[in-house]
Amino acid sequence: MSDSSTARLQLRGITKQYPGCLANDRIDLSIEPGEIHALLGENGAGKSTLMKIIYGVTQPDAGQIVWQGEPVVMRDPAQARERGIGMVFQHFSLFETLTVAENIALALGAAAGSPRQLEPKIREVSKRYGMPLEPHRLVHSLSIGERQRVEIVRCLMQDIKLLILDEPTSVLTPQEADDLFVTLRRLAGEGCSILFISHKLNEVRALCQTATVLRGGKVSGDCIPAECSDLQLARLMVGDAEGLEAEYPKAEGAAPFLRVERLSWHNADPFGVSLREVDLEVRAGEIVGIAGVAGNGQDELLALLSGERPLVPSEGDTIRFLGDPVAHLRPDARRRHGMAFVPAERLGHGAVPSMSLADNALLTAYQQRGMLGKGLIQRSRVKAFAERIIQRFAVKTPDAETTAASLSGGNLQKFILGREILQQPKLLIAAHPTWGVDVGAAAAIHRALIELRDAGAAILVISEDLEELFQISDRIAALSHGALSAQYPTASTTPAEVGRWMAGQFDTRIPASTPAA
Repeated sequence: MSDSSTARLQLRGITKQYPGCLANDRIDLSIEPGEIHALLGENGAGKSTLMKIIYGVTQPDAGQIVWQGEPVVMRDPAQARERGIGMVFQHFSLFETLTVAENIALALGAAAGSPRQLEPKIREVSKRYGMPLEPHRLVHSLSIGERQRVEIVRCLMQDIKLLILDEPTSVLTPQEADDLFVTLRRLAGEGCSILFISHKLNEVRALCQTATVLRGGKVSGDCIPAECSDLQLARLMVGDAEGLEAEYPKAEGAAPFLRVERLSWHNADPFGVSLREVDLEVRAGEIVGIAGVAGNGQDELLALLSGERPLVPSEGDTIRFLGDPVAHLRPDARRRHGMAFVPAERLGHGAVPSMSLADNALLTAYQQRGMLGKGLIQRSRVKAFAERIIQRFAVKTPDAETTAASLSGGNLQKFILGREILQQPKLLIAAHPTWGVDVGAAAAIHRALIELRDAGAAILVISEDLEELFQISDRIAALSHGALSAQYPTASTTPAEVGRWMAGQFDTRIPASTPAA
C-alpha cells in the first residue's frame, strides 16, 4: 500500500453490512495521482457499494477514508464533489423531465451558473471529448448511450481530481470507447486519478495500470492488467473459468417467425429518430443481432416490436409474427402470441424498483399456467417461479421477497432475462442482454440464449457490443439513422464491415436467400 502522504485516496478497513449481506469486508485500497486503477469482481462482489462510500452516497460501518493525506468523512455527494470527486453511476442519476443543461447545473451547484450560462461550456466540453450533446434536449428523449454521455460530461465539467466510472462503456461502441479512453488517458496525464469498473476485461487490460479484485466483499488480490490475459483476470474474479471463452456453432434458421416489411414510422419527437423502410426477418432456431451506435433508432424499433408503440390497424401488415399481423397489438396481446421482451433499461422499465422479485416475476409471467386462479394470484406458484429464476441464473439475492432495487445491476439483469427465457417464448427480443454483467454471468446468459435458440425459438438481440454480437449471432445487421442494413451471416462478415454499416455505409451485397416458410 502506498504512503498516505503521496496517495490521492486511501481506504483502510472499509466495512459495510446490509441485512443478510456483508457487502464490504475490511477493504484496503490506494490510488495515486494520475493513476488509472481498475476495480474488478463479479456481480455482487461489493464494487458499487465501495464506490458509493467513496462518493458519500453510503456511509461505512467501519474503516477510514484518507483523502490527499487527511482522514475525512464523506457525508454526501456534494461534499465529495467539493473535494474534486466525480462519479458516473451504472444506473443513471438524471431527472428525465429536465434538460441536459438543467441536470448538469443541478449537479454543479449555483456557483457554476444557470443552465443557459452553462450551455456553451457543455457544447465545448462534450465536443472536445468526442461525446456531443445538445444542452436543450430533455433527458427522457435521450437514448441510453446519450444519457451516459451526460453523466460523463457532467463530471468532466468539474475541477476533477478523482473520477469514478462504473461500467462507463456498457452502451458505447468500440469506437466510442476508444475515444473515451483517449480522454481518460489525457485526464490521467494531467494528474487526475481514475477508478474504473468494467466487466470488459480487454478494456481493463488496455487502459488500467493496476487492478484490485474483489470477491465476496473482500479484496482477493491485486494485479497489473497488462501482464494478464482476459482468462487470467476472469479466474481472479470468478474462480471457475468454465465457459468464459466459449465459441458457439452458427445455426441456420428455419421458418420465419418475425417478419418486418418496409416499416416506416415518423417520430413526432424532434429529438427522436424516425424509422425508414425497415426490413427484418428472424427465423426459428436462430439469433439475429442488430448493431448500432446509441441513438440511431434502437429504442424506437424495440418499442414498435414490443407493442409499447402500437401502430394503427391499417399498418398492421408491416410487422407479422407467425404470419399474423401484430403491429396494432399491445404488449400483453403480443405476449399471448408467444413473444417476450427484455428492455434496455432495467430499473423502472424491466422491473419496478420497489417491488419484490416475486412480484416482478409476476408482471410479465402472469399469463403462464398456474399463476392466476379464479381471479386470484397464486402466491406459492409465483414465488416458486421467482425462486426457479434465481437458482437457474445464479442471481445473488437473499430470497424472492427482496426488492429489485436492492440487487446489483448485473444480478437484476440476470433475473429479468431469466424471467423471460423461462417462459419459453417463441420469439425473444432482448436489448443489451449483458449490459453491466460480469464475465461469468455474461457467459451464463449467452449459454441460456443459445439453448433457447437450439430449442427452436427465434431471438433478436439489439446491442452496441460487437464482440457479443459476433459471438452469439447467426446473422447480423446494423441500424444507422433509422435505416437497417440487410442481414448477413455473421461468419461471412467482420467487425470492421459492420462498423461501416453502423456509420450508414450500407453495401449492395445480396443477402443470403430466405428459406420458404
